[in-house]
Formats: sequence, C-alpha cells, structure tokens
Amino acid sequence: MDTKQHWEKIYTTRRATEVSWFQTDPHRSLAFIRRVAPDVHSAIADVGGGASTLVDALLHAGYQDLTVLDISAAALAQARDRLADSAGKVNWLVANALQPALPQAGIDFWHDRAVFHFLTDPRDRERYIEQVRRALRPGGYVLIATFAEDGPQKCSGLNVTRYSTSVLKAQFGDEFELVDHDREDHVTPAGVHQSFQYCLLRFLPRTPKEPVP
Repeated sequence: MDTKQHWEKIYTTRRATEVSWFQTDPHRSLAFIRRVAPDVHSAIADVGGGASTLVDALLHAGYQDLTVLDISAAALAQARDRLADSAGKVNWLVANALQPALPQAGIDFWHDRAVFHFLTDPRDRERYIEQVRRALRPGGYVLIATFAEDGPQKCSGLNVTRYSTSVLKAQFGDEFELVDHDREDHVTPAGVHQSFQYCLLRFLPRTPKEPVP
C-alpha cells in the first residue's frame, strides 16, 4: 500500500475525532501563528492539515488567505463538511507535501503538525525541506510539530522519527533561524499521552553575493 492509499484508508474508516492526533482546540499552533503573522491577510498553509480544526480556529480569528494541503482527499472532505458554508473561504489542495504544490514564495506561514515525523527516509526529508524553501517568502515562518524524543515510536501503523529541538532545527539548516520552541503533552481521543516537540523557524535565505568586477 502506497502513502496515499494508506492515508485514504485511515480517513475513510475513521472520523476525524478518532485519529490519535486530533485536537479539539489547537491553541498552541494558533498562538504561534497570531504571534508572528498577526495580519489576517497573511498567506497560511496548513500542510498535512487533513481534517484538523486549525482551519476553523483561523477562520474564527479572521484570517482570509488559508490553504489546507493533504495527501488524502477523504481527510479534506471531512473538514469541508464540518465547515459547511465557510469551506468556500479556504483553498483545499489534495497533494503530496514532497512535491511542488504551493505557489513559489507565496506563503507567509507554513504549519505542519504531525507530518514531518513520518518522513523516516533522509531523502524525503530533504525533498520536504526543499518545498518549504520554495514556498515560503523570505522572512516567512515554518512551525513544525513532531513527536518528541520521548514520544511514540510508531503512529497509525507507521514508523516515525522523534526529535529534540536541536535536531529538528539542524534538519532545516542555516537558512532557518530558531525563533521559539515548546513541548506539548497531547492526550489522544483514547486518553493516551503523547509528547510533541514544536519548533518555530524563520526562513532567512542567503543573498547571493554579487560578482566582483
């Protein structure tokens, strides 16, 4: 079963409120976004957003340029159904985060909670980070939330890679400045505690040096 089939199966056999990463109130992600991208016209992409309630919270906060990207069409359908008439205010994008899907240099804030830790192949992590670099405007932000070092070793039947702040920052390299970090004790719908690591990074690409005449 390939990656897309795996996630389509997850979201066609479970409701959004039944998956382990579900949050009723994504307050931590929302707080990071409102802190560094307070302009409601900021272009925000929730990558791997699936049926997350973050888009609901962003709409309620007045944000007007929202994209939710996920590999699973079924996941996005659940979110659209939940939002009903408000769904038309969001750009829904069925796509793989490892491929160019977002406009180049068109995003102010890239949000990812619980996608990056599934990339256990270093080549996939490189492809993902290249898409972040491609999509973010210079000075834009990326918030990555993964399982922490003491978090689960598997999720939804798949192996994951766990991270500390320093290791997660190192994955993104020198063009990304660590702005802040936080930990979360996430309680799943089944009552299981999972440790998450959040890293807020700012994209500061190097300016190419002009040739010496």
